[in-house]
Amino acid sequence: FDYTRSGNPNFRNLQCTLASLENAKHCTVFASGLSAISAILFSLKAGDVILSEQQIYGCTYRIFEKVLRRFGVTIKYANLANPENYGLIAQLKPALVWLESPTNPLLKILDIKALSAAAHSVGSIVAVDNTFASSLLQQPLDLGADLSLLSTTKYTNGHSDSLGGAVCTNSDEWQEKMIFAQKAIGLQPSPFDAWLISRGAKTEAVRMERHCSNALELAKRLEERKGRKGRKSIRNVNYPFLASHPQYKLAKKQMKAGGGMLLADFGLSYGDTLAFIRRLRLFTQAESLGGIESLVAHPASMTHASIPKETREAAGVTDGLVRFSVGIEHVEDLWADIDRALTSR
Repeated sequence: FDYTRSGNPNFRNLQCTLASLENAKHCTVFASGLSAISAILFSLKAGDVILSEQQIYGCTYRIFEKVLRRFGVTIKYANLANPENYGLIAQLKPALVWLESPTNPLLKILDIKALSAAAHSVGSIVAVDNTFASSLLQQPLDLGADLSLLSTTKYTNGHSDSLGGAVCTNSDEWQEKMIFAQKAIGLQPSPFDAWLISRGAKTEAVRMERHCSNALELAKRLEERKGRKGRKSIRNVNYPFLASHPQYKLAKKQMKAGGGMLLADFGLSYGDTLAFIRRLRLFTQAESLGGIESLVAHPASMTHASIPKETREAAGVTDGLVRFSVGIEHVEDLWADIDRALTSR
């Protein structure tokens, strides 16, 4: 090591850990999840086409629309959870197919194996944002993806006290591109952040068990209230390992557990949804996720506020959705918090 920005022991240790978790040959760490996204997109050029899942992280959408289009990159969106849209890959022959699974915030599950096969048949590269699933529950490279990216700020670190991102790959060519992007545009994390994330990774397996069990239990209890009348009613609840999830069978096949993210629609207006969120006490209102503490977000006004209302609603992100990042507190305490916030409206 001769220059910290170009590499140091903390970077190397974290990269080795993440590569092992993702079953990858290579890993490059970055300053944030958004930096990892930017590093991949930095490899594109004018005239290239991206085919993206239509329901993605709001900041990814912002880069696509506000940055890449200015540089001559074309972006097309489609519901890639629907196999009828796989034909768009052969039609568009995109340079990059962009996936999230589960998606943020609707928790749609995409068939990474089938989409990767379709993409590779026309020479396209497949990138999967694996943040919501985590490296422990899903390994996109094993399913055929070329690139798996993470916001290591989230589940990998798990303590909401650092920022980081990573891109894992089995491709020597793409590893060189990631190293170049990291160095050329200064996307490195600090050595201390890398150390914090390495520390967090040591307990990720234990934490994920609790995240998943808590989220599944809350999802089941909320689903029991569907169709009821009165203040405790709920319009819909979405969680990958609920049998009612549209891609439940695929989720069970592709993931080891359902994850710690939970989506609910209580049938409330925009204002009443925000009021419900403000009544919560254990769930802190924040955009982040994946920490040991439970968080709650209103996608329409927070994570996806940069997306035009018409586009957002067409993708299913409506004003009444509430996104829960379920922490590792006692599940009865979390349920009591949700129940109280509902009944006091």
